[in-house]
Formats: sequence, structure tokens, C-alpha cells
Amino acid sequence: MINAFDKIQKRKKIIIADLFSYNIKKEKKNIKFTFIDLFAGIGGIRMGFESVGGECVFTSEWDGPAQKTYQANFGEIPYGDITKIGPEEIPSFDMLLAGFPCQPFSQAGLKKGFEDTRGTLFFDIARIVERHKPAVVFLENVRNLAGHDGGNTLKVIIGTLEGLGYKVFSKVLNAKDFGVPQNRARIYIIGFRDNIDFVFPKELMTKTKLGDILDKKVNDKYTISDKLWAGHQRRKIEHKAKGNGFGYSMFNYNSEYTSTMSARYYKDGSEILVNQENKNPRKLTPREAARLQGFPENFIIPVSDAQAYKQFGNSVAVPVIKELAKKIISTLEKVPNNSLKIYEN
Repeated sequence: MINAFDKIQKRKKIIIADLFSYNIKKEKKNIKFTFIDLFAGIGGIRMGFESVGGECVFTSEWDGPAQKTYQANFGEIPYGDITKIGPEEIPSFDMLLAGFPCQPFSQAGLKKGFEDTRGTLFFDIARIVERHKPAVVFLENVRNLAGHDGGNTLKVIIGTLEGLGYKVFSKVLNAKDFGVPQNRARIYIIGFRDNIDFVFPKELMTKTKLGDILDKKVNDKYTISDKLWAGHQRRKIEHKAKGNGFGYSMFNYNSEYTSTMSARYYKDGSEILVNQENKNPRKLTPREAARLQGFPENFIIPVSDAQAYKQFGNSVAVPVIKELAKKIISTLEKVPNNSLKIYEN
């Protein structure tokens, strides 16, 4: 007889499986809208929007190894440097998606509209938006964008989109609140051409722990060396003596979540070390790093470990994107004659 605890655990596994599921090679059907994927990385944002009926019609990513991973999983090579691509070269689309780098603007204020953003990568987003006027603009960035350059950067971004005719909403969401065992806070900026009231998705009640995504058996090559481990411990002691908390971070199978995985993880793994009994701690494997970001098991990793760590560290938590995409679509479906021409059945 199944007790209440077993029922809860079974339900938890079903929910986690749904969060991490994605059929990369699925047939294109039931397309509700089209989108372009800028600063695409390895396609994390794309996966979230394809899961709700989106079709990607254009991709831009300049990094060669990331292009290799993107091609292995989506069957297409992204276009290169977006600064060298004219808006007129991009096919028509309904949504613009971009996980763009954070850069300061040379001009404070909003007197010149998106001209204030010249010399930054956001300017290239703005000129595409001005030309194509998509129904939705979806931007993702580090949480520090909110206070970047004294708050000017976010003000200019929002003001620029508003000047181009969009109603803009922004909020910081954390991956650990959406079924991913990682403390990863990111800001999401969403602009709608329709005059709607958008409410960001609520936190999911299902909690995970690090052990849910760890392999039981791992190659010894991921165990850090005596020299590296000694260095980690020495630096932690030095930082503690200076009164700060810098240094390595240790986790185990029962940890509710890890610290944020960054692109520098390949160097020494210091931000996420996994405790091992009677052994030095180890780094995550590339597959575990993929799971930590919510990528599915069938996601192909065709690059070296170092490149894989960079790519997953630079990517997004896919389950968060999926929830945001669901919320965007469900919101628009309730608006008669919405810009995407999709409606609730």
C-alpha cells in the first residue's frame, strides 16, 4: 500500500520530469507564433518558447563553440555578429528574444530615444524592434542590471522600449523557485505592443535538491587535485581573515540548491564543489551542469568540458523561461484581437 509520503515523492518526480522535458527533434506543428533568437548562446531561451508553440525563424550567436552546440541540437548554424546584420536582412517575426550582455550607455536620460544606446549591443536590439515592431520583446540579463550604472541602464532600456510603443514589465526571478536546485537570480524585461496588464508567474511549490540532478557514479577526473583543494582551502581562510565570505562553496546531495554557476566554472569549480566521502570534493560533470540549468537529458554536448561549463554558465535556467513563455501566451490569449492573433479555445 502506497503511503502519503510515497505519493508526494511520486508526484514530485512527475513534476520534475515535466520541468526538464523537451523534445529537441520534435516535428514542427501547432505553431502559434514565430520568434527570433538573439545572443542565442546554446538555445535555452529558444527551448522555452518552442515549448508553447513558437517557431524560430532567425538566430544570431557569434561564439564558435556555442554555434557548434546550437547546430548539434537544433540542426542549424546561427548567424554571426548581430552588429553586422541589418534589420532588413531578418525575416518577419512575432517575438524578439534576447539574452544580451549588460553594457553601460554613454548618454544618460532618454532625450534621444534609442539613439542614447548607440555603441551598445542593446542598440542593435532596438533598431530591429523599430524596424519589425514585434508583438513581444523578451529580454534576459543578470540581476545586477537593475542597479547597473546607477540604475541608468535599466531606465534607458525600459524608456527606449516605451518610446518604441511598448508597455514594459520587469522583475527578478530565481531559478530555485522554479524547480531548479540553483540560486540563480536573473532580471526579465518583457515589452508588449498590446496594452495589457502582465503578471509574472508565481513560484512553483515543488522544491528540488541537488541530489535530484547528480549522478551516482562519476569519473574520478572530476575530483579536484590535492594541490587545487589545498589552494581553495588556503584562499578561503585568507578571505575569512579579511572579513569577507569569498572562497569555495561546498554542497552535498541534500543541499536544496547551489550557488550560481558562472562561465568561469571551468577554471577551478570553486562556486560549486560537491562533497565526497573520504575523497577530495569534485566538480559537477557537464551533464550535471546541464541539468542544473534545466536542460533535458537528450541535449547534445558536442564540445570539451571547459567549453561546456562556459556554455551552461552563460545560459539560462530553461524551466524559468518555460514558465514565462506560458504566462505570456496565456495572457495574450485572453486579449481579443491581440498582436499574435491567438485566442483561448
